[in-house]
Amino acid sequence: MSAFKRYRDRGIVIILFAVPFFFLRANMKAPSNLSALDRVVLRISAPIEFAASSLARGVSNLWESYVYLVDVKADNERLAYENARLREHVHRLEQKEAENRELRRLLQLRESVPGDLVSAQVVGKDFTEFFRVTRVVLDRGSRNIRPHMPVISPDGVVGAVQRVAGDTVDVQLSVDAFFGIDVEDERTHARGFVRGTGDPSRYACRVENVDSRDEVEIGDLLVTSGKGKRFPKGLPVARVTKVLKREPGRDQEIEAMPTVNFSRLDAVLIVVAPAQDDDGAHRPDGKAPTASTKQGGGK
Repeated sequence: MSAFKRYRDRGIVIILFAVPFFFLRANMKAPSNLSALDRVVLRISAPIEFAASSLARGVSNLWESYVYLVDVKADNERLAYENARLREHVHRLEQKEAENRELRRLLQLRESVPGDLVSAQVVGKDFTEFFRVTRVVLDRGSRNIRPHMPVISPDGVVGAVQRVAGDTVDVQLSVDAFFGIDVEDERTHARGFVRGTGDPSRYACRVENVDSRDEVEIGDLLVTSGKGKRFPKGLPVARVTKVLKREPGRDQEIEAMPTVNFSRLDAVLIVVAPAQDDDGAHRPDGKAPTASTKQGGGK
């Protein structure tokens, strides 16, 4: 049994060596020199060679596809990273552009409003449940800031100084129920008095003391009248959103929306010392001058 197994193994080895030899020998001969045995070998080897070649091509294509997909995945990951980095870079540039644009508007406002103005950055909003107040920090120290001084932005009237603590200033917003300012309709010059509603759910104000005969329409811009010498004349305050006419002798019922977007307010200007008139009558707190003030207040 062991001898048979030994002869069998030898025979298998001889066949494994002989078959490729005959296949190679038959394929290397010219077609005109092929013997009958060679033609039989070629007929038998043709399907085997075709199957082996197809298998080799399939494996090769599969490997190439795998390598290609690996490269594509790596390229996609690299492109995704570059795309995210570029988006972040564009976002930072857009932020800087928005900040520069706002700073330019603030600078233009500073140049257009005469007097001494101090800039400040907004650091808090509506930190009390009773009053519409925002908190700002001064860009430079100033000992001259007092309550009731006007606070403005490029979009219009923000409010007035409520209290001062070092470089921190609390600003009473124009939508606070205890804030009021004299205005006029930019289109018709109709006079009125804007007062905040104090509504905690939205920024809004109402316009009081507008005679029923005055022409006021939805969309009209209300600006500071300059009366009382508190706020500079012509600053935007609010835009009319509702007008309800009354019978003669009664004031109109008017609602308005402030021109300043308080939820996006980042920087303001505090009017410390407005430009004086010929009598030197302007006071930073908007109060009427006393006799001693007009005389210089000196001894």
